[in-house]
Amino acid sequence: MMSYRVAVVAQRRYYTETATRYARMHSHEAVDDDNCLRILLPILRTLDVHSLLDVGSATGRGLPRLAQGLSNSLVCGIEPVEALVREGISSGVTQDLPLLLASGDALPFADRSFDAVCEFAVLHHVPDPARVVQEMLRVARNVVVISDANRFGQGSFPLRIIKLLLYKLKLWKAFDFVRTRGKGYQVSEGDGVFYSYSAFDNLHQIQQWAESVYLFPLDKAGIPGWFHPLLTSGSVLLIAIRKQRSPAA
Repeated sequence: MMSYRVAVVAQRRYYTETATRYARMHSHEAVDDDNCLRILLPILRTLDVHSLLDVGSATGRGLPRLAQGLSNSLVCGIEPVEALVREGISSGVTQDLPLLLASGDALPFADRSFDAVCEFAVLHHVPDPARVVQEMLRVARNVVVISDANRFGQGSFPLRIIKLLLYKLKLWKAFDFVRTRGKGYQVSEGDGVFYSYSAFDNLHQIQQWAESVYLFPLDKAGIPGWFHPLLTSGSVLLIAIRKQRSPAA
């Protein structure tokens, strides 16, 4: 637990120090991924989404694209790093769309506040993705979107199989503990603190909330063929949908 707290502090320090360079360093990533939005936005329009929360918006650079794709809708972002929020607002990149200082593991909204709740490449930066996902499920009325890494679709094909077997045998955490020398996370110059994550890690949790779950491979140069995106794409778009229910549901 102590290493997790240290990691969170280190990650927020990293983003504070790189806030003014964030847009340049991370262009064409996450919500800027054209392939992701080409799939996602038509689906959200079909589902009649009129309010959307983006969890972990950084400087909010993706909010205008989401708002343009969902015309006449409320689009709001939250970000836990104050320097990124200040940079997004002062630079005008948010185009006056609301960007609030808040953390994904404690969203400051009532249950079912937004038609859709999304995250773009955030969960592989947090120590407890399930907690963030649970908050997203709580705040969403109809749609939850996960666009993130998939460890099982990264590396050579034999390595992908090995990682999946370790995960299925419940040995992955022990293996990851050893390979990260007890930290549970790694650090890179371009991305700060990051964890080994797969969108499939939270699939069962999301299926308990949703009536339908759709998975789309996002890699442009993944392994071709008829295999499931679990093994063929290093990043995955997950769209979970449930019909509108009564407040007691």
